[in-house]
Amino acid sequence: MNAMLKIKPVAETADTVTLRRADLEALIEAIEDAEDRAALAALDRQEAALGRERARGRYLTAEEVRRLCDGASPLAVWRGKRGLTQIALAHLAGVAPSYVADIERGAKRGSVTVLAKLAAALDIEAGDLIRPAPASA
Repeated sequence: MNAMLKIKPVAETADTVTLRRADLEALIEAIEDAEDRAALAALDRQEAALGRERARGRYLTAEEVRRLCDGASPLAVWRGKRGLTQIALAHLAGVAPSYVADIERGAKRGSVTVLAKLAAALDIEAGDLIRPAPASA
């Protein structure tokens, strides 16, 4: 924060402020550091609220993230992480195994109710099961 106190505008108008490049870069770095500290604090709060082991069970490995980035079904990734078959997950969630299969292969998106049931069975947030929209060309 002391670095921010030393930053002084080179020029100023009613609508603009001009800074030296080094000062701008220092501000950007300070903002990024603050965002990193806020993210770590949020993780600490989550671990405190859920318990460390349960919270860490909701983290994905680099390989799991890579699979998601390559287009794998979030439901399939989380189901695999939990060591469940489609049938076992369907039984835990109280949904038809064919519905789980349809969601995993992208034939169905899954209703809000079903995604909530599946997420509860997997001990994750329902939003973790939503496929990201494809990037536009």
